[in-house]
Amino acid sequence: MGRARIALSGVRREELGPVLVAALFFFCVLTALMLLRPARDALGMQRGIEGIRWLFIGTAVVTLAVNPLFGWLVARFKRLQFIGATYGFFVLCLAGFWALLRFTPEAVGQTSGQVFYVWFSVFNLFATMVFWALMADRFTSEQARRCFAPVSVGGTLGAIFGPWLASQLARPLGTPNLLLVAGGFLLLALSCAWWLVRLAPDRAGPPADAPSTPGRATGPERIGGSAWAGLWAVCRSHYLAGIAAYVLLMTVVATFIYFTRLQMVAATSEHTDVRTATLAQIDMWTQIAVLALQLALTGRIIQRFGLGVALALLPAVTALGFVGLALYGSFTVLVLLEAANRAVQRGITRPARETLFPVVSREDKYKAKAFIDTFVYRAGDVVGAQTEGILGRLGLALGGLVGVVVPLALVWALLGLWLGRAQALQARSRSP
Repeated sequence: MGRARIALSGVRREELGPVLVAALFFFCVLTALMLLRPARDALGMQRGIEGIRWLFIGTAVVTLAVNPLFGWLVARFKRLQFIGATYGFFVLCLAGFWALLRFTPEAVGQTSGQVFYVWFSVFNLFATMVFWALMADRFTSEQARRCFAPVSVGGTLGAIFGPWLASQLARPLGTPNLLLVAGGFLLLALSCAWWLVRLAPDRAGPPADAPSTPGRATGPERIGGSAWAGLWAVCRSHYLAGIAAYVLLMTVVATFIYFTRLQMVAATSEHTDVRTATLAQIDMWTQIAVLALQLALTGRIIQRFGLGVALALLPAVTALGFVGLALYGSFTVLVLLEAANRAVQRGITRPARETLFPVVSREDKYKAKAFIDTFVYRAGDVVGAQTEGILGRLGLALGGLVGVVVPLALVWALLGLWLGRAQALQARSRSP
């Protein structure tokens, strides 16, 4: 209870209801995603590690193709309508994959596993992006600094519960049935979104360039604009381009860790359910480290040292972790590296990064954020996967990765410090 009070210490009484509902919303989303992530990785490994590298390219292409469709939804429909359409589509897809795996297992093979891998990789990003876009729309910049840390705790609890549930259900129920369980959690998440929008009036207000409208009408109104507005906004704005560059560097380095982990897990077993359970156990323990960090430090670091320092911590921790992995090279050190990386990323960097968005217009909160959090993120996956593969084929292995990661981490950290200052300037310029 003491640590829970620390996590909520920056939340005011009138904000407690929206923050708790938002945390429950994030809990449901992360539970669904982390239930499926081990299955995604296990199915994707059926054609080996090299096959996953090419799946990353397919995922980036699909993500780019889906972005204008999401932009069209945002422009044409009210907020709850396009949020409901997004989550509802994913639930229907999960039901379709389950039916295929359950009733026609003979038709399921490596190709089906790869299709699921690409689909989940797109779904994973859009599900979390929609959540955080709504958070940026519901909270002001000042509130985000105080409230996003406890909201993230809800997601971390879901990220712990999801892998634990997957590890318990993968063998007795089989991997296909996890899809239906995940679909149920997504429906609960959609209910939380509806509850959050109606719990209190919008606090973020209309975009700076929008005409003022009375009352609560700003919340559900259609945003309008072009389906490609997110891409053009990133190209025009140095601030949004900086966020995109930060995400790109973060994803490239995270991909290095991801492939190193897959290679070690692939050596343990060739059975899909065993791999699913192993990956779920790794996810569960790393998320416990995330929770401990969130409860103890997240809000304090952002409020005391600012966004720039919070954003620069992840590059520093990751660079040190890769140096340690190159020196010792054991599975235990890899798990420690992933735990530290994910703990800082989810516990400190993610709340700080999401605090960058409340200062932009409502259209950019959904469209530009969608482009950055989906396509730019997956583009980083492609760059990281291909770079790691090239280094491996050259025989450079971990030593080569360290030579790439350390310089990237320096640029990455400097960019984080710049974004922290730029966000403060944006917030002051929007203040009445």
